[in-house]
Amino acid sequence: MVASDTATRLPETHLDVAALRSAFPVLDQRVHDKPLVYLDNAATTQKPAAVIDAVANYYRHDNANVHRGVHVLSQRSTEAYEGAREAVARFINAEREHQIVFTRGTTEAINLVAQSYARPRLQPGDEILITEIEHHSNIVPWQLVCEATGATLRVARVNDAAEIDRDDFAAKLGERTRLVAISQVSNAFGTIHAVNELIGVAHQHDVPVLIDGAQATAHMPVDVQALDADFYAFSGHKLFGPTGIGVLYGRESLLDAMPPYQGGGDMIETVTLEGSTWNELPAKFEAGTPNIAGAIGLGAAIRFLEGFDLDAIAAHEEQLRARATAALAQIDGLRLIGTASHKAAILSFVMGEAHPQDIATILDSAGVAVRAGHHCAMPGMARFGLEGTARASFAAYNDDSDVDALIEGLASVARIFG
Repeated sequence: MVASDTATRLPETHLDVAALRSAFPVLDQRVHDKPLVYLDNAATTQKPAAVIDAVANYYRHDNANVHRGVHVLSQRSTEAYEGAREAVARFINAEREHQIVFTRGTTEAINLVAQSYARPRLQPGDEILITEIEHHSNIVPWQLVCEATGATLRVARVNDAAEIDRDDFAAKLGERTRLVAISQVSNAFGTIHAVNELIGVAHQHDVPVLIDGAQATAHMPVDVQALDADFYAFSGHKLFGPTGIGVLYGRESLLDAMPPYQGGGDMIETVTLEGSTWNELPAKFEAGTPNIAGAIGLGAAIRFLEGFDLDAIAAHEEQLRARATAALAQIDGLRLIGTASHKAAILSFVMGEAHPQDIATILDSAGVAVRAGHHCAMPGMARFGLEGTARASFAAYNDDSDVDALIEGLASVARIFG
């Protein structure tokens, strides 16, 4: 379960979807004279009024740089910025707030670990282990550090359901493995990996593990202590928060031993022309003026979510996934890609001779927003012999009528392409 302040958590046993949905202003509109059905949540989620208001309020009333300022606006800004860090730590049950490093998103968080943790430690012949269905953000940074150090990137295979082959994973976890980096939920195929088990296997070999949690945090409870994760990365914009803000959680001993990722203001303790010393955690990794408004918005998004039961959100999204999956199975020529037994509400599919872009265009004309392409998972697409898919991804504010609109739109696709 997600740790939270019980005084601010509503004791819900079910999800009031209508009340939740009403908090998102952007959803109350029509596109192409049809009610908007937003099913592109794996790319980015919409923002509730509470987040929009928090960002606007910061710029309207408190705008000032954080830390070190003695005037009132700076003090208020610092309090709100560090309050967001406190909210993040509570939300993922981090041991201490200073284990929360603000970044621009999951991508920067992974790059930080690649450059600050992995690169200084890797030697020729060392190995990093990923899977073949990772997001590009969890592939390319490791390729870069392997090229720079002579290390080798090893890849655990997946089966035809897009589930990690446990035997292959274990076989490729060897004496030279220095880090495992895997997603908790596949953005392209929706697979919910048993990361707690995989972390346990890696730790038996004393190998640290980075978890890409970008697709998990808005959809299920996350407890980094229960997972025993060494690093955990996620993005605000997939958690109903602003773009340009993200989080890296790290085990304190690892963060302490890592050199700074970037140099500049606020990450230093002392600077002379002969050399510099570094600030304490987490400032050591937050060089320069941060995305203050983004962090405040992320804190507001978390407090918004803490008003709902994440288990109820997960159950609601599972109901939507099951309903949509059953309906898609009745459409001639449609093939789901990624049929794991444990899946998030992400449905990736191809449909006869229809190009994924054509599918998305026809659905858009019906007011249904989905994504088409390789979803920043080109190796994963290659695993299934595809260049891309259409992808419908659900969030807590979606309901049965959104599923119906998707199915009706796909019926139009079927009619057009025969």
